[in-house]
Amino acid sequence: MLKDKILKALNTQLNAELYSAYLYLSMSAFFESTNLRGFANWMKVQAQEEYMHTMKFYDYILEYGSKVQLMPIDGPQTEWDSSLAVFEHVYKHEQKVTGLINDLVDLARSENDHETSNFLQWFVNEQVEEEASADAALQKIKRAENSPDGLFTVDKDLGKRVFTPPAQSKE
Repeated sequence: MLKDKILKALNTQLNAELYSAYLYLSMSAFFESTNLRGFANWMKVQAQEEYMHTMKFYDYILEYGSKVQLMPIDGPQTEWDSSLAVFEHVYKHEQKVTGLINDLVDLARSENDHETSNFLQWFVNEQVEEEASADAALQKIKRAENSPDGLFTVDKDLGKRVFTPPAQSKE
């Protein structure tokens, strides 16, 4: 069984991951409505990744004989002024999630919960990748910001992203 403080924090993070999936799905819908299907695809893939992160927390909590407690998910933003504004939001959001993961690691260490600390290391590494991916897309959009042709080139590029689930770990 997980300690109560750890369990509460993990369930809170599970909720934050679900919110992230919801936010990226909202961004995907925004881009669909502006006929930027590549941008929409990038966001849909991001939503799938966030849902996968949710399930990692879900499975970990259950693996330790503890109870998953799902909480309400706030409605995400649905409108943005530009493609650039959306990706600035993405980058800031990923930085926020990195902070949440780092806080969880600090909590696990302070509670001497080595198993949870070890589990969270995957997310520490993942957040480095998440921030880099968001920043790379953001920089492309900044370079293409005032060029309709450039924007459509970025759209085409972002449309190539595919969701690749991680390999299953051996039980």
